[in-house]
Amino acid sequence: MNTKKLNWRTLAMMGFTVVWGFGNVVNNYANQGLTVVISWLLILSLYFLPYALMVGEMGSAFEQKAGGVSSWIGSTYGPMIAYLAGWTYWVVHIPYLAQKPQGALIALSWVFFQNGDMIKSFNPLMLQSLVLCLFLLFLWLSSKGINSLKKIGALAGTSMFFMGILYILLTVAAPSLMSVNSATVDWSLKTFMPKFDFTYFTTISMLVFAVGGCEKISPYVKDVDNPNKNFPKGMIILAASVGLSALLGSLAMGIMFNSNNIPSDLKMNGQYYAFKLLGEYYGVGNSLMILYAVANTLGQISALMFSIDAPLKILIGEGDRRFIPASFTRTNKYGAPIAGYKLTAILVGILIIIPALGIGDMNNLYNWLLDLNSIVMPLRYLWVFLAYIGLRGLAKNRNLTSNIAFKFINNDKVATLVGVWCFGFTAFACLMGIFPKNLAPFSSEWIFQITLNILTPIVLVGLGFIFPKIAKKQNNNL
Repeated sequence: MNTKKLNWRTLAMMGFTVVWGFGNVVNNYANQGLTVVISWLLILSLYFLPYALMVGEMGSAFEQKAGGVSSWIGSTYGPMIAYLAGWTYWVVHIPYLAQKPQGALIALSWVFFQNGDMIKSFNPLMLQSLVLCLFLLFLWLSSKGINSLKKIGALAGTSMFFMGILYILLTVAAPSLMSVNSATVDWSLKTFMPKFDFTYFTTISMLVFAVGGCEKISPYVKDVDNPNKNFPKGMIILAASVGLSALLGSLAMGIMFNSNNIPSDLKMNGQYYAFKLLGEYYGVGNSLMILYAVANTLGQISALMFSIDAPLKILIGEGDRRFIPASFTRTNKYGAPIAGYKLTAILVGILIIIPALGIGDMNNLYNWLLDLNSIVMPLRYLWVFLAYIGLRGLAKNRNLTSNIAFKFINNDKVATLVGVWCFGFTAFACLMGIFPKNLAPFSSEWIFQITLNILTPIVLVGLGFIFPKIAKKQNNNL
């Protein structure tokens, strides 16, 4: 055996750290309570597992490419569509960037005050102005090539990851070890059965958001020992690991928080409530919560700086110069694309300030921005499935699969249908996520939120059609 090759265990762990986080458990429990257990079983078996295996096949088919989704699209549909895929990958990070400094402030409030009251007491416009200042500070630091916070944050992110696993294990064990009474009293089957109504379907975008992103490990297919056997095995173990974490995590949340009476601010403060209660269970006070809050602060800042820089550089580095204006690609002496940073600042600034003018309090504002991420971020997954449909469904591309190391499904028609299913389900989840949650329909705030939910993805993606026109004009003037 070649010791330089990855085994399936290493591959599965790499995928797990990329895809999963404790926040996925908290946010989806906040939406559905213990009915999320059935939802996880459905989403993992019918969506995530085929998604992961499709990624494995495309990573194998395009192993000589850089590995990005835009390169897959470029190989199956051509350069213009590849540019749009690259643009989408970058622009969907705008709502993500708008929330990261907000998340850092929330984490800091738990470090210093050990509760979430300080943030909730702020006027939304005042706090969002502070959030904008914080974002601009880290944008400036990133433009100066100050990247040490990324490295510190990577360590903090790893710590949060393992603390999330520790939380699940200790909470599930608490009723037996510490005689803790479950907050959810009724654990019968009816507590777990979802009601498949309109309200339920507005929450599935958060589930899709939670399990997406495994395409980031596709470049490693060629580094796996015996990929035809071990890559699918790694992906199956990845899906099983995510499933186990999701199910046990949801059960742990059910022990701590009554499934029939979920706190309204659980999305914003649930991770800190969880570690605070865990410390009380085991007699260590607030120490676990403070440790988690410190790690989360650094993790949020690191993710902010990384997401300012990396997706933009991917767009510029892999994008076709026929579609990206030359002025957008120029960098300063630190390698930062300043025009791209300026556009990022404008878009994020709008998304930070405008919602604060019409959303009543910080809890609603935080929940809205998180829900917006679950609408916008999965748009990049659509390109994964479109690439797979092109790979297996278009006759001109089938020669690409003739000698690959791993095929998810041998039959082209069945493979294409599975790709269409995943594409359609993702699009459906994004559309349903547009409808605001926990607000009276057609109230002023409901109308304000749904307007923003519709306009934001249209404007962000629509800007991508303007850039080729600018690039063409600039090229003609050269």
